[in-house]
Amino acid sequence: MYEIRLHGRGGQGVVTAAELLSVAAFTEGRYAQAFPSFGSERTGAPIAAFCRVDDEPIRLREPVRRPDAVVVQDITLLPHVDVFAGLARHGLVLLNTGLDIVGGAPAGARVHLVPASQLALAHLGRPLPNAALLGGFAAASGLVGVESVVSAIRERFRGAVAEGNVAAAMEAYALVRAQLTEPAHA
Repeated sequence: MYEIRLHGRGGQGVVTAAELLSVAAFTEGRYAQAFPSFGSERTGAPIAAFCRVDDEPIRLREPVRRPDAVVVQDITLLPHVDVFAGLARHGLVLLNTGLDIVGGAPAGARVHLVPASQLALAHLGRPLPNAALLGGFAAASGLVGVESVVSAIRERFRGAVAEGNVAAAMEAYALVRAQLTEPAHA
């Protein structure tokens, strides 16, 4: 089973991202579940959402405590929330930033920086990073194909909103693919 924990703030589409990821996995014939965890349910409050994907039925119904991947939609959470808690050794981390930071990720983590809010702003006119981060996640993890992410986006949204999210996801996918093919710096 592959477990993902997504962190962000209310109103950033964190729960929607988990749901889209589960739909993408389901589209590929896998079992998936997505659910949120709220503190105070208000715009701007820190929230987490969870997604599990497996080839077998998923019986767990508890928060993801030992994620294989962590997606952080708002890096301002880093000093306040232990977003890396329980991250698997060599776990995957996607951070919504264009800055060259690692943000305290554990040693050995595979960190990818995705300017998801900037991509969303360019393609949607609003800084909603969720779809772009899913494109980056598809590239970095290989857990789901980008085509399945696009299908999930188009199933959830219509018209210009769908196409803007698809464009942001595809650009993030290309950015992370490029990061994966860059030679390591000494």
